[in-house]
Amino acid sequence: MTSRTTSQARVRPPLTDLENEVMQAVWDGGTCTVETVHQIVSRKRNLKETTTRTLMRRLEHKGYLKHESDGRAYVYRAVEPARSLAARAVRQIIDRFCRGSVEELVSGMVEAKVLNKEDLDQLEKFVRNRRPGGK
Repeated sequence: MTSRTTSQARVRPPLTDLENEVMQAVWDGGTCTVETVHQIVSRKRNLKETTTRTLMRRLEHKGYLKHESDGRAYVYRAVEPARSLAARAVRQIIDRFCRGSVEELVSGMVEAKVLNKEDLDQLEKFVRNRRPGGK
């Protein structure tokens, strides 16, 4: 039987597709100026640098980014890694839709064929390596 817990982590507003692209640029770069992020995001989208600046300010307000001043430029960095953010989002899904049960989530993913045999083998290996004694 799986233990059921509820996460008390702060829930942030979800990311739009464009905000996610901005965050991906920051996660990939570690620390970035608006100009750097704009160069990356504008490869796929027709954006003005002022739009990128506004998006980054909004992401900071939502709690996804922090900035420090470097002369006149702001240097942004993510508040948490993408992996941690994803884990918290999954925890919220587990709490809301699976009554707090990780087992219910994973079994649902297996039944819906979201996870294939290779995914399950990798997951099993990962869990086995994380257990004390590696068993």
